[in-house]
Amino acid sequence: MRINRAIGLLLLAAATAGTAAWAQTGSATAATSGAATMPAMRPIVLVFPFDNLTDATRTMPAAMQPGKHTQAATGAAGAEQSGGPTVSQASEMVNLDWIREAAAEILNRRLTSVGFMALTREDRQYALDHLGLPENFQPSRATAMRVAETLDAGYVVIGSFEADGTRLHLTARVIDGTRLHMSPTLEEDGEVAQLLPLLNGLAWQVAHTLNPDLDVSRETFVAASQGVRLDAFEQYIRGVTERDPAERELHLKRAVALSPELTEAWMALGREEFEQQEYESSAASFGHIHAGHPSALEADFYRGLALLYSGGYEQAQAAFAAMARVLPLPEIVNNEGVAMSRRGADGTALYRQAAGSDPKDEDYHFNLALSLHQKGEAVAARRELEQAIKLKSTDTEARNLLASWGDPLPAPAAPATDGSAQTPTADPTGTAANPDASDAAEALERIKRQYDGAAFRQAAMMLNSMEAARIATLPPAQQAVKLSADAREKLDAGLLLEAESEYRKALEADASCAQAHGGMAEVMERAGDVAGARRQAEAARANGGDVHAELVLARLDLAANHLDAAMADVEAALHMDGRNRAARDLRKVIENRKNAAERENPQ
Repeated sequence: MRINRAIGLLLLAAATAGTAAWAQTGSATAATSGAATMPAMRPIVLVFPFDNLTDATRTMPAAMQPGKHTQAATGAAGAEQSGGPTVSQASEMVNLDWIREAAAEILNRRLTSVGFMALTREDRQYALDHLGLPENFQPSRATAMRVAETLDAGYVVIGSFEADGTRLHLTARVIDGTRLHMSPTLEEDGEVAQLLPLLNGLAWQVAHTLNPDLDVSRETFVAASQGVRLDAFEQYIRGVTERDPAERELHLKRAVALSPELTEAWMALGREEFEQQEYESSAASFGHIHAGHPSALEADFYRGLALLYSGGYEQAQAAFAAMARVLPLPEIVNNEGVAMSRRGADGTALYRQAAGSDPKDEDYHFNLALSLHQKGEAVAARRELEQAIKLKSTDTEARNLLASWGDPLPAPAAPATDGSAQTPTADPTGTAANPDASDAAEALERIKRQYDGAAFRQAAMMLNSMEAARIATLPPAQQAVKLSADAREKLDAGLLLEAESEYRKALEADASCAQAHGGMAEVMERAGDVAGARRQAEAARANGGDVHAELVLARLDLAANHLDAAMADVEAALHMDGRNRAARDLRKVIENRKNAAERENPQ
């Protein structure tokens, strides 16, 4: 049922958003290939939490390791700052079970970033519950395939980890459910403190096992967690796996305090605050999710709801309107209409759009009826309300409202004790059949509260596929510029893997695109590939120049203490964009460094 509804929403989103460009592309392709042109769905991957093989007797506390006194002190300071255990303290407590879920979380995130549909923790729990298996179940190969089949996953990833002192050994294997084939063992080794880079490296191996032609570098995978503190990530994982609501919220607040850029922690905190009806705090937490992030749609949806519930109707309307421009699903359009109505504006057109998109949902007809009635269109309002009751005959609120408008409908027939239907005697006043009719005038527009993650994700995938088809109709140079602009948004949001993939596509379309070379230079710089970053930046300069490429060269020259070259790079960037704040700030840094050098070595 979940997949069928998702596909329906995909088609709805496609029809509403407009698919002319895709249709033209599809027709042209079909004419030449004779094949169907609907974009293929991404491979579905299920990642299980890793098995903890650690022998507690071999786990040496971090403070006892040779040369680890500084690290132990740092861990203690981190514990004081975060209010909870750091990784080194977790080793001392021989409590590394949180790494089980951390492994699945990182692999899910990285696989999603490079084009796979990695199922969420909630999806996995749904399947385990459906099969009557416990949440912490560690599957055999056969059971893993049963869970995957429940979720229509074609691939399964299972793995384990083992700590020995402060060293960590990670392994994973990929099961191909279609061919019943298991990959060789994939391995990563290193210090526990390097858990995130190790998991990122393992994710790169898994991704290449699933797709040997993957064009994202290992360096970018390893750098994907750049800037995230490990103790913050630990707090995040403990927060999402904790059973007690108060403890969940506490862990998540620690996580965002330690690493404010940890988007997933903000997302989980927003959900938790929403569940606890802390709506103002929830809206603020969801506001930290960048546009373009895989969770952005869900964050925007719940942020809009939180604003509605806390009385921020104008902001709620803006939030749902922004969503509707990207993904005009009826839930979103309806909620935008509710926000308008609560502000005293006319949301009729939005309710009509929602009801037209999903005519089987009684709530949209109910809201449209309310809006029409407020405008004085009594006949049309009654027609919509009767349609809502027809769709759900037990809708007491709708029946009471209709009674308050006059000529109530008879109550739905109740089964007799002998099994035959009984028709109640009509009450001409409407009060006997509808005792709450006097309260019907206080009826409020109905808000759609449920976010269907699978449906929304797949709808977004469909729109992305159609946008890609539209871009493919452009001349190569325009393709490269558009792809580079999309990649820049991802890079600014910290999505390194997605950005590199888009920039590579741009360069495939047009190898002379300066913006694409400049973006690749910045990706490589962040991934620590200095030679590659300089090579790409110089390619951008050779193809007409790009402000981001000049800034990369400036930072590289500054790091090498080539101050005159760095200043020339910055001046070139400012010549392209005189208001670029990063360039201005970097020029001040270089000037200060040059002044300091002159004071130390006066001529």
